[in-house]
This record gives sequence, C-alpha cells and structure tokens, in this order.
Amino acid sequence: MKKIISYLLTVFAFILLFSCIEEQDFNQFEDLSITPTFEASILYFEVPERTINLVTGLNTYSQNFNFDAFAEDIFSERVLEGVLSYEIVNTTSKPLQIEIQFLDEAGTVLDTERFQLDPEPTAVLQREIAYGPAGRSIDIIKNISSITLTATNLGDNSSTSSQTNPMVSLKSSGKFTVSLK
Repeated sequence: MKKIISYLLTVFAFILLFSCIEEQDFNQFEDLSITPTFEASILYFEVPERTINLVTGLNTYSQNFNFDAFAEDIFSERVLEGVLSYEIVNTTSKPLQIEIQFLDEAGTVLDTERFQLDPEPTAVLQREIAYGPAGRSIDIIKNISSITLTATNLGDNSSTSSQTNPMVSLKSSGKFTVSLK
C-alpha cells in the first residue's frame, strides 16, 4: 500500500512538473490604473436666529479654519479632479450673505464662493463647483491651507421667523478622484 501511495505521489509530481504552464506577464502592473473616488465632509456650520439677533454693531461674523487636509502630499500629488458641493438653508427672517474663501499658506485667496440668501421661506440652495479638467484649476484644491467663512446679516437684529427653530445651516463636502498609481 505504501508503494502505491508513493508511486501515485511520484506520478502526480511528474505531471505537475511537465504540465502546461502559461508564462507570467509581470509587466501588467505598468498598464494598471487605480483611481478611486473619495468623498468627505468639509464644513458644517449652523446658527440659530436667536444667536444672530444677539449680535450688535457690525452684522458680520467671520471665522478662519485651518484646513491642511488637501495639502498633504499623499493627496495633493495624486488628486486628478473633484467637486465641492454646498447646501445652504436659511429659515430665519433675515436676508444673509455668506462668503467662503480658500487660502494658501501665505494667506493668499485662491478661490471665493458667495451665496445670497433671502429670508424664509427659502428653498435649499445647492451648488457644485468642479475642479480639474472640467472646471476650475485643480491647483486651487492642492494648495488650500485654510478656509475663511464670513456671514453677513443684511437684515435687522429683532425680527423673528415664524418657522420652528429658525436657523441658517451650511454643509459642504468634497468628492475627489485620486490616482493611487
């Protein structure tokens, strides 16, 4: 019995050695293209109307946010194109202007988006901005180091919306195609 098993193993090994084997093409890696799309939230801002009514004097609020995520080499050297999406809702009784500026490390403004919002009732304002071959320069995205958000109340500080829990909210996200190879 041991001789039969030994004989079968020898025949099996011999067949494996001389069977048809296709030559491997290791140059396929050069033709490979890996370009996933990543999506992430960038800014979320929400202010109730009662807070807007507390502001006296200049009716402008401005905030600078450090934002080096796009400047990281792993992203900035590989990003091909992308879209920034904005969604703004104003359920307050105030007309508002919102401005978003993208700045580089030196504080130079790379790009600006402005939004004019009527008082409630307003529809949801949505905007998409393309960067790359189909839009603005992708270098804007690659060099963002900070974001400045400025909101200006173009109305008064005493009116109150008839909406439940009136507020202004801004959401933004980015969807980018990146070359991994």
